[in-house]
Amino acid sequence: MLVADNIRITNKTIETAVSRFDPAAIQDMAKRCEAAGAEAIDINSGPLTREPEKKMEFLVEAIQAVSSLPIIIDTTNPKAIEAGLRVKKNRAIINGFSLEPSKLDFILPLAKKYEAEIIGYLLYPNSHVPPDSTERLNIAVELYKKYKNAGLEDERLIIDPIVAPLIWQDGNFQDREILYAIRALPDLLGFDVRTIGGLSNLTAGKGDRQRKLLMERVYLPMLLESGLSMVLMDMFHTETIQVARACKPILSKKVFSWEDVL
Repeated sequence: MLVADNIRITNKTIETAVSRFDPAAIQDMAKRCEAAGAEAIDINSGPLTREPEKKMEFLVEAIQAVSSLPIIIDTTNPKAIEAGLRVKKNRAIINGFSLEPSKLDFILPLAKKYEAEIIGYLLYPNSHVPPDSTERLNIAVELYKKYKNAGLEDERLIIDPIVAPLIWQDGNFQDREILYAIRALPDLLGFDVRTIGGLSNLTAGKGDRQRKLLMERVYLPMLLESGLSMVLMDMFHTETIQVARACKPILSKKVFSWEDVL
């Protein structure tokens, strides 16, 4: 599933639209993402420290007025998450929770209350990134225990192993380890757990744009071959989208046809 991560508060146009409660720019972005091939839309609102409920309701309603795609409510503010869930009409996914106590206490219960799917991050309780695949898998076991203790069904869980920026000192090592973790998760947890990865994280920071786009196109097929279920990405990176679409007929269980290569 291709998830558009273009609607984010760090985009000045989106920030201005939210502050003015003017849906036009947000709706235009949502329609363009869907036209580019998005199969879900991530609403990355940031923490929303001021008027969190009103602003999230506005964002969700603005997008749902022009699109029936699933939405991912992406914020650390539990009040904003709940406000978005209250007004959602389409399928909604909470993004997300981790072993951090505040997220376990205030965000995870919302998945049960609203019967929503939820993304779990493979992070330490202090929100630090684990150093390798072994530690990620250890965290996955603990995260799953907390999830089940909250009374939630397996099929609602989506795990994010946290793609690392390549410019980190160990970034390329971390991103190789993520591939091992994705492959191991279904056997480790005992069910076909879905996974999501933020492809935009891979190229975060300084770097030549064309080289960044090349690395996106290289790493995406590695993630998909490892079993990644959903990818968060910029839907306007046209060549990366072409690669994603071209991977689908190879990974499909259907008999290959050139007609499926878009």
